[in-house]
Amino acid sequence: MSVSFASASDTKEQRPQVVELGRDVYGYISEFDPNCGFIVGSDSVVVIDTRPTPKMARAFIEDIRQVTDKPVKTVFLTHYHAVRVMGASAFEGATVIASTGTRDWIVTRGQADFESEVDRFPRLFQAVEEVPGLTKPHLSFDGTMSMWLGERELRFQHFGRGHSQGDAIAWLPGEGIVFSGDLVENHCGVYAGDAYIGEWMGILDVLKTLEPRVLVPGRGAAVFDATSAAAAIDLTRAFLQALLDSVQDAMNRGADLRGCYEAALAVMQPRFGNWPVFQHVLPFDVARAYDELSGITDPRVWTAERDKELWAALKSA
Repeated sequence: MSVSFASASDTKEQRPQVVELGRDVYGYISEFDPNCGFIVGSDSVVVIDTRPTPKMARAFIEDIRQVTDKPVKTVFLTHYHAVRVMGASAFEGATVIASTGTRDWIVTRGQADFESEVDRFPRLFQAVEEVPGLTKPHLSFDGTMSMWLGERELRFQHFGRGHSQGDAIAWLPGEGIVFSGDLVENHCGVYAGDAYIGEWMGILDVLKTLEPRVLVPGRGAAVFDATSAAAAIDLTRAFLQALLDSVQDAMNRGADLRGCYEAALAVMQPRFGNWPVFQHVLPFDVARAYDELSGITDPRVWTAERDKELWAALKSA
């Protein structure tokens, strides 16, 4: 007997809330669905991530309109996963910005990821038939790119390969407000199926040096003080360290992939098992950790077929 695939049985609707983070800065925060955000400038709005479909993005736009009637002229993508970016087409006329690594992933593996994630998270892809195709960034950057909202700097920064090839944060250095994307999660399962796990932990160390005072994680509640922000970063790192350590230990004992999964589950369940989407992410996380520790540098592309094969191999009785 197999366990329900990924999040296919998750039917609990979540209504994101607009949360004020600072002057003219807002998070769009769900209980544990992917978070987004927006910043109101003098004449326009910058949106950070777009939700999974145009229909869901339009609901986001309606909520932005409760704050301001200024047009959305810029969309920033923290990284490429379909649950974050397939709503981009709803922001008509906006300039889409992402790191070069994110643009490359959209081009090389975007369609496969889209098809995979629709199966994994059916609730999150409302009216998926409206998605017109992959939205490619109009502008891409390596390293750092600054956007100036009057005298206020909004900095987009890519530190290296982490949760994906192209993760970048959006932050306001003057206020210490950081939108981390999925580099940081707050008491939610950490997805590492497309990650460079060892490099990601190094990025988290760098993020701590920014000393964010307000942090919007990829999933989970926003935090509003430096201590809580550091704790969220540390917890994300602890999850990844426990993943690598448990899989490496099992491999050292000669375990196959399923044995590594069972070992990781035994080690991680007591500490992280009550986090939302933990049971969903762990099979994909273990598969990637197993590959990385076996010397497979770049994450293999997930397809709907590969997803199901993995689930059957690790979760069937």
